[in-house]
Amino acid sequence: MQVLTNTDHSVGNYQGLSAYAQGVVETALRHFSEHITRVEVHLSDEHGANHGPDDKRCVMEARVVGRPPLAATHHAVTNDAAIHGAAMALAKLIDGAFGRAARPREAHG
Repeated sequence: MQVLTNTDHSVGNYQGLSAYAQGVVETALRHFSEHITRVEVHLSDEHGANHGPDDKRCVMEARVVGRPPLAATHHAVTNDAAIHGAAMALAKLIDGAFGRAARPREAHG
């Protein structure tokens, strides 16, 4: 599973955040890693130099083999919390998608 991190110009510490994002994504999606080809992490600071509540935004998009891409977004006070929240939300989405596909359809009589 390839993890690509993108940041806007107002997000600092790119190398550290990229390594952190990769670790969080790999941990959160480890159960699905054989089905995921790529995860794109987009991190931005919505208020730039002006700090505000939950102004860090992380959008994660997973490319799952044989399925349309799935995406999750999380806003938080810190970049780390935004990354973690988006990874957890994405894991839940992927789990739901695989769970629905694995469940047999109920017969309606």
